[in-house]
Amino acid sequence: MKKPALPVLDLRDLHAGPERRQAFLKDLRTAARDVGFFYLTGHGLGLEKQKAILALAKTFFALPEKEKLEVQMANSPHFRGYTRMKGEITRGKPDMREQFDIMAEEKALVPGELHAPWQRLYGPNQWPAALPQMQGTLLAWQDSLSDITVTLLKAFAEALEQDPAVFAENIDGGPYRHMKLIRYPGQEGQASRQGVGAHKDPGYLTLVMQDGQSGLEVQTEEGWVSAEPIEGAFVVNIGELLELASNGYLRATLHRVVSPQGGVERYSCAFFMAARLDSRVPLLALPERLAAQARGPESDPANPLFYEVGENVLKGRLRSHTDVAERHYSDLMRASA
Repeated sequence: MKKPALPVLDLRDLHAGPERRQAFLKDLRTAARDVGFFYLTGHGLGLEKQKAILALAKTFFALPEKEKLEVQMANSPHFRGYTRMKGEITRGKPDMREQFDIMAEEKALVPGELHAPWQRLYGPNQWPAALPQMQGTLLAWQDSLSDITVTLLKAFAEALEQDPAVFAENIDGGPYRHMKLIRYPGQEGQASRQGVGAHKDPGYLTLVMQDGQSGLEVQTEEGWVSAEPIEGAFVVNIGELLELASNGYLRATLHRVVSPQGGVERYSCAFFMAARLDSRVPLLALPERLAAQARGPESDPANPLFYEVGENVLKGRLRSHTDVAERHYSDLMRASA
């Protein structure tokens, strides 16, 4: 078996005594700084559970288009639901995938409770009537993934020699959670191979569960490398908020998904964790030797980063889902025109 292109970390080492714990924290800091991506094993979510989630994804995407469109994201000002092929935009180009997005199950705020545009992100998920088991299964899976990211975020605080509770203020009560099931169809000949265009994730941390089909690629100093699936492992990557909090010591890395060849499909489940929408990202006071290595967060003039989490999340959603923006946020689009 060839050596993986990305570092592999075993979460069990975090709880296996002082020596292995310190080795894990060192490897975590190095992987997040040098690459921004790593594989995570030993996370406690068994292979059968993972396969069940991917099987549920296949069942959903196999529904008739009419049933999927009954829960299309364009119905939801909260950016939840089904997006058909080419329905999401990355760097101005449509992505060749279909997906189903959920977040925390919440109550939408009434007009008198709305004081900022990002508060419209709060609300309920949409669920397909044909799959009544989907709600309970996916919400429980999302909770499990959230627990892993909270554990990792606390480990990052320790690895950066911070108070382990430094992020508690903006994740207590439940971090912002966003999960999607994704299907990438194969593309023939000269068709677009953009499953998802090159981008960085906007939150703190992302967990990706892949089926056996490769396609996820990470930009490194040596060029694009493939994050080949490792059975049972999640691919973890650093989001822009963690880069922002560490003043660029940790790296949010460009990545993309290349469509499989014709006749092949790829399924995955991606989970994105950020701070609570009503919070602000802390700027960590790194010890001097680490602060000296911080490069500052990378800045894209066309996509500025905000320490205010809700504002940052809404900005990204409006850019990616123009149909939702036009239907439910026309006031903001007119104001920014």
